[in-house]
This record gives sequence, C-alpha cells and structure tokens, in this order.
Amino acid sequence: MTAKRLTKEDIRNAAGILNPVGHVILAFADDAVTAQAVAALRAAGFVDDDILCYLASEATPRLRERVRTASEAAGFGYEITLMRRYLALAEAGAGWLIVYAPTDDAVQRITEVARRFDALCAVRYHRLANEDLL
Repeated sequence: MTAKRLTKEDIRNAAGILNPVGHVILAFADDAVTAQAVAALRAAGFVDDDILCYLASEATPRLRERVRTASEAAGFGYEITLMRRYLALAEAGAGWLIVYAPTDDAVQRITEVARRFDALCAVRYHRLANEDLL
C-alpha cells in the first residue's frame, strides 16, 4: 500500500510527533539553498504537489510547539530525538522540505539532490521505522 501524499494542512493538523510515512524530510543550510534544492527536485521529475517547502521562520515555531507538546511516552524515543534535532537545525536557520517518496527510485533521486546541496539531514519515514539517508 502506497502512503498518501501529504499537504501542508495535513502536516499542520497532525497531532504529536511528526511521522510523514512515505516522505523524506530534508534540511538545508538556509532558505536560499532550500530553494535551489526545490528546483533540482523539479528537474529530477518531482511535481509541486510532491514538495512541501518550509522557510526557517515558518518551521521553527511549529517544531518548538511539537517538541513542547510531545507526550511523555515519546520523550525518550527516537521520534522525539529527531524532533529535537530538527528544532536545533531550524533555530540555526535551516530551510526544510518534506518530499513525497512512495518508491525507492524517488528516494534515490531525493538523496542525490540532498547530497548535491549538502543537506544537513535527510530522513525517510517508513511505517515502523525511520531511515537516515545521509
């Protein structure tokens, strides 16, 4: 079963820890590099609906809130560890992408772009686990 392509509204309305199954979350040094990565993803065959782009200023308050409201049960798990890592990157000015990646081929194309633009992180979300791609 293929994961559903998420929208910004889906992400905004999701409660608790961020877990976008079938997607890859990427962070880049700043918003300008993030924009260059978006252009490269489009050139690699991704359409606008596949790519959710978040400016550092947009991501930071949302991540702060997610970390703050994470349940105590998640306080020691890998998911909250990732969220804290994301928050630290966002507070340092990182730009963000959440890219729909339903196939291994899509993930490979995303990983190539991540490497080319020196992504600070690239995490693929599976149903039961997350995978660091870099």
